[in-house]
Amino acid sequence: MKAIVQDRYGSTDVLRLDEIDRAAVGGGDVLVRVRAASMHPDVWHVLRGRPYLLRLMGAGLRRPANRVPGTDVAGIVEEVGKRVTRFRPGDAVFGECVRGHQWHNGGAYAEFVAVREAALEPKPAGLTFEEAAAVPTSGLIALRSLRDEGGLRAGQRVLINGAGGGVGTFAVQIAKALGATVTAVDRAEKLEMLRSIGADRVIDHAREDFTQSGDRHDVLLDIPGNRSLADCRRALEPKGTYVLVGHDGFGRSGNRWIGGVSRFLRVLAVAPFVSQRMVPRRAAPAGAPLATLRELIEAGKVRPVVDRTFPLREVPEAIHYMEQGRALGKIVITV
Repeated sequence: MKAIVQDRYGSTDVLRLDEIDRAAVGGGDVLVRVRAASMHPDVWHVLRGRPYLLRLMGAGLRRPANRVPGTDVAGIVEEVGKRVTRFRPGDAVFGECVRGHQWHNGGAYAEFVAVREAALEPKPAGLTFEEAAAVPTSGLIALRSLRDEGGLRAGQRVLINGAGGGVGTFAVQIAKALGATVTAVDRAEKLEMLRSIGADRVIDHAREDFTQSGDRHDVLLDIPGNRSLADCRRALEPKGTYVLVGHDGFGRSGNRWIGGVSRFLRVLAVAPFVSQRMVPRRAAPAGAPLATLRELIEAGKVRPVVDRTFPLREVPEAIHYMEQGRALGKIVITV
């Protein structure tokens, strides 16, 4: 099969389109003929091998343990393992190719990928393969961060910092589906799109400091983690909840050894001493609430926002585009 291959850590120069053996199918696996796979910041981290901590967390010490990048997939079932009961060849599916966290390659940037049955769901009716591939990782982070960790309920006010990217565009729509009033913070060029997907109020982060406005929110979802905890607490109700997703700006703001982990440790250190809930996002088992996302999509409450698509051979160009931080929603790779 054709696949993007990474044999060592480094820049996009280490990536190449090559012919390799088709993915092996275990008893509980589904072999998916890939139609589309999305781009996620963790692809950049494993490409660079930074922070170095990820190498100890399963990515591979000296070189990637899995040579093929990509964590999210949408496509057609080609073959199923002997223990698989939910899918058969010809089914359209979508899901994640990794377990627990995304700091390792998942194999999605290829013509075929083997995925655990539990990590897949039927492709939502009405979505293209490109749209479906945009959903899993970003959608799951948004859903868990707001509903499970943030405890967001109908009638509450939520502020989403970094609302115009992959996780943020899902978070805005999920918050509205949960009945919340949404304030979305991001670059000026993303604000019109954020209004179009349901944000009640939008803030250009370059012109207005949301931590100084005096407005208080029940939940603050901090995707980039680019403001101090003290600043963010000013934008929260006394019993409000702060949820940190955390993003180190493709190495620009994170430590090369542990990345943004220090920010998560600070949240944990502060939590026992303040009235507000301080919650660092936790990794979830792959596919955990994916069925919920499919239901929200099929009910018309959530729709993936896809900025651009790139063919498989242009994965390096897609990574360069992602690094700019200007994508409106998700970047998708077509196969």
